[in-house]
Amino acid sequence: MTEFPILSLVTFLPLVGAGFILAIPGGDAEVVRRNARSVALWTSMITLLLSVFLWVQFDTTTAAFQFEERRAWMPAFNISYHLGVDGISMFFVLLTTLLTPICVLASWETVTDRVKEYMIAFLVMETMMVGMFSALDVVLFYVFFEGVLIPMFLIIGIWGGPRRVYAAFKFFLYTLTGSVLMLLAILAMYFTAGTADIPALMEYDFPADMQTWLWLAFFASFAVKLPMWPVHTWLPDAHVEAPTAGSVILAGVLLKFGGYGFLRFSLPMFPDATIEFAPLIFTLSVIAVIYVSLVALAQEDMKKLIAYSSVAHMGFVTVGVFSLTGQGIEGAIFMMLSHGVVSAALFLIVGVVYDRMHSRDISTYGGLVHRMPVYALTFMVFMLASVGLPGTGGFIGEFLILLGIFQVNTWVAALTATGVVLGAMYMLYMYRRVIFGKITKADLKAILDLSGREKMVLAPLILVILWMGLYPTPFLDVMHASVESLIEPFEQARAAASGVAVAGR
Repeated sequence: MTEFPILSLVTFLPLVGAGFILAIPGGDAEVVRRNARSVALWTSMITLLLSVFLWVQFDTTTAAFQFEERRAWMPAFNISYHLGVDGISMFFVLLTTLLTPICVLASWETVTDRVKEYMIAFLVMETMMVGMFSALDVVLFYVFFEGVLIPMFLIIGIWGGPRRVYAAFKFFLYTLTGSVLMLLAILAMYFTAGTADIPALMEYDFPADMQTWLWLAFFASFAVKLPMWPVHTWLPDAHVEAPTAGSVILAGVLLKFGGYGFLRFSLPMFPDATIEFAPLIFTLSVIAVIYVSLVALAQEDMKKLIAYSSVAHMGFVTVGVFSLTGQGIEGAIFMMLSHGVVSAALFLIVGVVYDRMHSRDISTYGGLVHRMPVYALTFMVFMLASVGLPGTGGFIGEFLILLGIFQVNTWVAALTATGVVLGAMYMLYMYRRVIFGKITKADLKAILDLSGREKMVLAPLILVILWMGLYPTPFLDVMHASVESLIEPFEQARAAASGVAVAGR
């Protein structure tokens, strides 16, 4: 299989499926909708199986990029079509291919207008997301990175809520503005190093003063994508107005672009600037963890509450990444994966009752445990995973992050840890008001529990979260070698600094 372009197949198979949907002839509207859904589901399921095959074949003993493919693209400019995955990007490809069929299933009955276009948008977006995580040429990376904006803009703007156009344009303008600065940095790197190849750029020694400006330019893009405080304000609007499946992909995958970008570009390419700006990242992250958690506690809209909780969780991630320790970075990657599954599940949970009651307000509900016991149990699993209960994937990520940052700065560790308590407060507060108590509203007395399709959508996510929490070794083993290689220069710098300090004494 070494010569077979399996990574290209995983990347572009969804695009092929989108082409098949586009070719579905007109006629009976219901037949067209059914065929479009079926093609999207089968395409995304086959893509998932192929990505699982990549995981099974992955060599955990090396930090090198695997399943590499390189073809001439623009040889006159030394720009190539170059794909590959390592222990950092492997699971983000898996996360993308897992959530896409979940989104197709979740939209099976709820999206009835322009179904062909809707499914095409999701499959095109899957290609862009997988391509971004697999790209090993910085120009190719930028094409995929920006390409995601178009289908997500359409998903929010066409199939979203009453303020969908406003939310779509706000999402687009925020993310595009940061990306323009990143493009300028990419051009500067290309002309300085003479190559667009990411592995080569990771080995290139950029001047210290240049690193500062390059780091800030990439930071402008990744901070918005993550999103970090205070450039997070587009996220609640986008989540509230997006359809359920749009929120799932937005929280599950798109928010991980920023964290992945820091790990792929900022740390290995600009190590001096990374050390210089780490205190700034810690400050912004602690503010996000504490302040945004308090904002989440004040929300009456369930989607907004979960959106703000995502910002707080991403504060944990940036603390772990910039701790520059093995435990902190592995914890950050693990938390991005677990958050991708948990946040996706929580938006699906909100979508279940929204489809029945057409309201996301917490005050609309109460006492659902009496009418929807299976829903209440499922909601509880994901709520507890979100607050980091031991035995769930959320705990492993938070524990490793706190373990890593404690070695660097105990004050940052202590302040970040308050997010665990605050997270429990707003999630338990929402759960108690929605699930427990007496049913006082007439509309709720006839509400139905989870359907077979809804159980089919949520069950795999429960299994993944419990697997990550009870047996995280298969996940940590894959990322370990790549993380060790990533932090090696920082370990050497710390050792050198300690040696200078000892010599000074």
